Amino acid sequence: MEFDYIVVGAGSAGCVLAARLSEDPSVTVALLEAGPPDTSPLIHCPAGIAAMPLINSVSQPLSTVPQEGLLGRTGYQPRGRTLGGSSSTNAMVYIRGQHADYDRWAAMGNPGWGWADVLPYFRKAEHNERLSDDWHGQNGPLNVAELQSPNVFSKRFVEAGVQAGWAHNPDFNGARQDGVGLYQVTHKNGERFSAAKAYLTPHRQRPNLQVMTGVTAQRIVLEGGVARQVQVLQGGSQRSLRARREIIVSGGAFQSPALLMRSGLGPGAHLQAMGVATQCDLPGVGENLHDHPDVVLVADAPHTELFGVSPMGAWHLLQGMWQWRQQRKGLLTTNFAEAGGFFKSSPEQARPDIQLHFVVGKLVNHGRTPSWGHGFSLHVCLLQPQSRGTVRLASTDANASPLIDPRFLTHADDMAQMIAGVRQARRILQAPALSAYGRESRASASLHNDAQLSQWIRENADTIYHPVGTCRMGSDPLAVVDAQLRVHGVPGLRVVDASVMPCVPSGNTNAPTIMLAEKAADLIKAAAV
Repeated sequence: MEFDYIVVGAGSAGCVLAARLSEDPSVTVALLEAGPPDTSPLIHCPAGIAAMPLINSVSQPLSTVPQEGLLGRTGYQPRGRTLGGSSSTNAMVYIRGQHADYDRWAAMGNPGWGWADVLPYFRKAEHNERLSDDWHGQNGPLNVAELQSPNVFSKRFVEAGVQAGWAHNPDFNGARQDGVGLYQVTHKNGERFSAAKAYLTPHRQRPNLQVMTGVTAQRIVLEGGVARQVQVLQGGSQRSLRARREIIVSGGAFQSPALLMRSGLGPGAHLQAMGVATQCDLPGVGENLHDHPDVVLVADAPHTELFGVSPMGAWHLLQGMWQWRQQRKGLLTTNFAEAGGFFKSSPEQARPDIQLHFVVGKLVNHGRTPSWGHGFSLHVCLLQPQSRGTVRLASTDANASPLIDPRFLTHADDMAQMIAGVRQARRILQAPALSAYGRESRASASLHNDAQLSQWIRENADTIYHPVGTCRMGSDPLAVVDAQLRVHGVPGLRVVDASVMPCVPSGNTNAPTIMLAEKAADLIKAAAV
């Protein structure tokens, strides 16, 4: 089969690209997704996120290699594996990051990616139900809304943050990011609004767009040095798809570099060790992996307004299931991480370097370990980590997980900022608006000096699911793509997803990935003229 464009991966970026490129009826577009269609009710019910770690059919439970900075522990790295990718399995928080993040991208040798350049694409993507100003769009495909029924404890968190000295911020995506507030979410009418819902579902009937699920890309084939074919496995059969114009890899920070390396595009020594013939020696493929390290403070609070494991909690859950099924309202419209904030770990920081996510339940082990009783949790996340790691092949089998090594907390500055962030987060938990209802669990409340906090963080920290950087853009020898997102030395091939981000944005990465794909679609269209 032959198409003008083949997009590999139907995650947030892939859905945007498929929709935007197929707007031109004269071109044909194939969108390939290894996972199934996004039909599970757990995807569309916002609170279904709580079950995602248990549903491997749509959430791929990847793991890291043992982490030196986490005392040898193996980290959990779930990735969405369905139409919409991780936007179909994430916590739906809409955050763009800081203006300075994108100016830094441009300063690193990527013209056209400064804040003034990307803001129009954030606005183009967005339909904001509440905000209409110079910062926000109201005619885009991606619906951004207020929480329909925010938990009373989320409001108490915001009050506690103000009591602890932070300003209330009603818009984390406006003029400034710092402060505390309720998050806006990618919801619509009480349902999750993933990138697939926003960009793909309305256009599935286009005759020039073919969406293929259950298709695993094995490798990209070059013809005369130009990327022209994708070899895929579907239903046990292998076949090749041909691209007349471009192949666009949108597999994410783990799978995009893995596909390039299986195709002979990557660090020559590693490819040789894996028995892969080198087609183009690109030493930066799989380098620069970084992610937001995160640790969770848990508080016991015997209040059944919070989610929890108890007879009354089960009864409330059953009531919420009925209400959501009948009206798309009520308890199950939560995204759990309903509120949060941004602040500096110390006055010396030029901008906020800590993000908080307030969760209306006791979150233990990514939600995979049930915890009896009720309570709330407070994530403390480092926004600009300096630790860097790698992605490497474990096998040339396309179904094998790659070797993921973020090297969490191996840079001394990262731990110092995490400790300071935990100390400040505790001030919010100790403020009257929250301390009147619950107390920090003994596991962390008894820790006071830096050595104790450092040990506890290493024992408990992990990802908050924002890996980036493994095919980063730039013009230096370790850059994988240029500022047009074209793979260096390989005509006909681009990478468009979070792997091209040279530095992680200061916040949740879904909105930046969608923005990036919106801009990439325009770059691809312009190149075809």
